[in-house]
Amino acid sequence: MSPTMWGVVLGGAAGVGLLLVIARIRVLRKPPLAARVLPYLRDLPQTNRPMNDGTTGVAAGLFGPLLRSAADVVERVLGGATSIRRRLDRLGSEMTVHEFRISQVLWGLAGFGLVTAYGLLRQLQGSGSPLLSLLLALLGLGGGIVARDSRLTGQVSRRERQMLAEFPTVAELLALSVAAGEGPVPALDRVVRRSAGELSRELARVLADIRTGESVQDAFDALAARTGLPVVARFANGIAIAVERGTPLADVLHAQAADVREAGRRGLIEVAARKEVLMMIPIVFLVLPTVVVFALYPGLLGLTLATN
Repeated sequence: MSPTMWGVVLGGAAGVGLLLVIARIRVLRKPPLAARVLPYLRDLPQTNRPMNDGTTGVAAGLFGPLLRSAADVVERVLGGATSIRRRLDRLGSEMTVHEFRISQVLWGLAGFGLVTAYGLLRQLQGSGSPLLSLLLALLGLGGGIVARDSRLTGQVSRRERQMLAEFPTVAELLALSVAAGEGPVPALDRVVRRSAGELSRELARVLADIRTGESVQDAFDALAARTGLPVVARFANGIAIAVERGTPLADVLHAQAADVREAGRRGLIEVAARKEVLMMIPIVFLVLPTVVVFALYPGLLGLTLATN
């Protein structure tokens, strides 16, 4: 097929798609019944939370049902909803598993579109096989879905590293507040107001749970259950037990902060030991050859001049 025919086909497809979009927008201009009634029912219990995946307005009306159907297919094929829910809780995200599946579909469509565009360019240049282009497009679809899952794992790991770095300071501040005579809840409120970071956000969530009626023990037990860091889980369990039994809380917090700092120092020593061989690579392959060349070159040059 000549480039002119390809242009006619692509232009016709774009025109038909544009007409369909315009027709759908004209239908969606009238607000639906739910949009007119729900603002007056906000105080009633909500059975379904609105989808928070970025597909709002016209985009939600056009592609929302298709994206939700595709998300259901991805869920049936991949499974692992429990693992995703666990990682979303560790991330502190309000996204549901279904919304995450929709974002995976969007990432997959982005990968599919990029690979398909590359395949079309290859076809227009007269090189490339249609079957290979289709196979690569499917791989791009799967790669986008997997990349979204990997990004979630990376976000969780990054957040937990930040929480681990913030933990000693937050624990010491909480211990100082308790030692100054404040109770656990006022001390927690003071620390949350004076600090910022991922761990402070988790403690703010605990404080919000306490203020909505939960006991201190239940709120910190929930923190221990949703966190992926053993240090933070021990911290939450220690506060819950100290509040329940009336044991000195300041000593517990000081001891935990000291343990985390010592664990951080041990981790740095272990990382340095593992990187020792890698640190020798620039010395062996860059510095040492340069030194040898500078040491031997004058002698070799002298021998060459003497023989001549």
